[in-house]
Amino acid sequence: MGENLLDTRKDELSKRYGIDFDKLEKEQIKLAKDLTIKDKIDFSLVDRFGAVENIFIKNKILSCFIVVDKDFEIIDQAYAFERIPFPYFPGFRGYRELPAMIKALERLNEKPDIVFISAQGIIHPRLGLASHFGLVTNIPSVGVSSSLIECEASNEDASEIINDNEVVGKVLISKKESNPLYISPGNNITVNSSYDISKKLIRLPHKRPEPIHIAAKYARNVKKELVIED
Repeated sequence: MGENLLDTRKDELSKRYGIDFDKLEKEQIKLAKDLTIKDKIDFSLVDRFGAVENIFIKNKILSCFIVVDKDFEIIDQAYAFERIPFPYFPGFRGYRELPAMIKALERLNEKPDIVFISAQGIIHPRLGLASHFGLVTNIPSVGVSSSLIECEASNEDASEIINDNEVVGKVLISKKESNPLYISPGNNITVNSSYDISKKLIRLPHKRPEPIHIAAKYARNVKKELVIED
């Protein structure tokens, strides 16, 4: 979507829903200053890996959380099915998806040591969904994204993601001839640890870290049940 179309869409949403996007952007920038891009724990000792998958069904969001062990056996799983609280607009996924994610997390009996999210972390120009989640929950979080915004892959082998001359993530190519994944810290973890643990959890032929694949499968199954019940 072009910049002019985005501005038009933003104006339409502001009028229809009374959203002050400028205020929210400032809030995101302020919140991002509280992020901790340091390893909160020794990630070599982690044995509970979490992931979340969000699906939109009409005017509701289905947020599905899983927790698996080192063998990728499911320890716990839970979901929340809520009305969407915020319209779609690029760069503001936290306001749209985070409330349901938190409700699903709260319904878990077994909490994860780290959470993988199909979203951006600190490669986001302000506050990616993975960072927003990590900040609210204080759980180490990793963003696994298929796109970049206002960043670039640098170095000879294009392995690092650069923003304002700072390394904010790394490029992970998990399968030959597949599109790259852009790995970045959400909160409470470093760039290197985010990349290393994401790469370690790849199980071919799946492209993304295995917990995300398992969460996506769980979400599809829950969606089928909900559609049948509906």
